[in-house]
Amino acid sequence: MPQYWLMKIEPAECSIDELARRPAQTVPWTGVRNYQARNFMRDAMQVGDGVLYYHSSCPEPGVAGLAEVASTAYPDATQFDLGSPWFDPKSSPEQPRWLNVDVRLQRRTRLLPLARMRSEPALQSMVLLRPGSRLSITPVTPQEWQAVLALLDAPAA
Repeated sequence: MPQYWLMKIEPAECSIDELARRPAQTVPWTGVRNYQARNFMRDAMQVGDGVLYYHSSCPEPGVAGLAEVASTAYPDATQFDLGSPWFDPKSSPEQPRWLNVDVRLQRRTRLLPLARMRSEPALQSMVLLRPGSRLSITPVTPQEWQAVLALLDAPAA
């Protein structure tokens, strides 16, 4: 049974439009430096899981498209790159601390703004909407996934 995730990314780093232009419409989800988010990738994510591709830290945050997990977790190369903002001197190729998965575009959608998500009763228990929630990767229940799909497929207001 597939699982579902919300994965936050800043559009300046890789917007949904940039993802659509990438080879195979796939991007490695690098730069995650939170152990809980890393553990989701390592222990729970499976190829084919659904992803809400969420634009964050921008004028209008929200779900910008649908994607899927396209690989199992593997070492994040940015942790070894001295020139990367994600370089980690405590990590080594023999004992990597940080992992990533590949994410592949399924479809661009109209933006589902955070404000609209907050007003939807079916999404009130969503991890994203909890006070203090800052994780870049959070699980999404099947009911929340279906509610988001319904909002994305509904006529624009």
